[in-house]
Amino acid sequence: MSFKFTWYGHATLGLETGGYKVLIDPYFTDNPVASMSADQAEADFILISHGHRDHIGDVVSITERTGALVISNYEIATWLNSQGVVTHAQHLGGGYQHPFGYLKLTLALHGSGLPDGSYGGNPAGFLLTTGDGEKIYLACDTGLFGDMGLIGEQGIDLAVLPIGDNFTMGPDDALRAVQLIKPKHVVPVHYNTWELIQQDADAWADRVSSETDAEVHVLQPGESLII
Repeated sequence: MSFKFTWYGHATLGLETGGYKVLIDPYFTDNPVASMSADQAEADFILISHGHRDHIGDVVSITERTGALVISNYEIATWLNSQGVVTHAQHLGGGYQHPFGYLKLTLALHGSGLPDGSYGGNPAGFLLTTGDGEKIYLACDTGLFGDMGLIGEQGIDLAVLPIGDNFTMGPDDALRAVQLIKPKHVVPVHYNTWELIQQDADAWADRVSSETDAEVHVLQPGESLII
């Protein structure tokens, strides 16, 4: 029982579980910290948390090449359908049994406007139960909210949390999130892409390690973690 998590830089993530490759918020083109280019990305499924350019960026070109199914909220799924992308729409609180696991969309406190100004519905995080029963919580772009404690009650093996501040939780709130969720493992993301969200991830990891029981993994863009 194991899965592989990869941080490609910024908020672009990868999961390999049950023989499937899942790509989350593919933003490679114009991403100053991307560890590879969009034409190198592999995916059977793509998850889109919200409509901002730095999360939905390369989804169309990647799906054209890979044939990946895109999973997002109804509004984003409909918008992508108009561009020829095959999608599966879900919404907050709703779960579905996909081949790679049971995926539920969770609350996220953020915005979701699409690059052309269209309405992108509600932003989301993702709670995945793999085929082997592991629980992975991808908070995606969000501020701190108390119901993270309810998510944590399910027993989270890996939580992936933003720490960059300004647009999302900063280090203090992300530490509080770990205290609410109580994951076994945690990875910080959405930081150091630009000066505006510059953070010391190692210092944050030291705080989390001293104040919680979570094991912190500070990855470099392109690095992976197997749990």
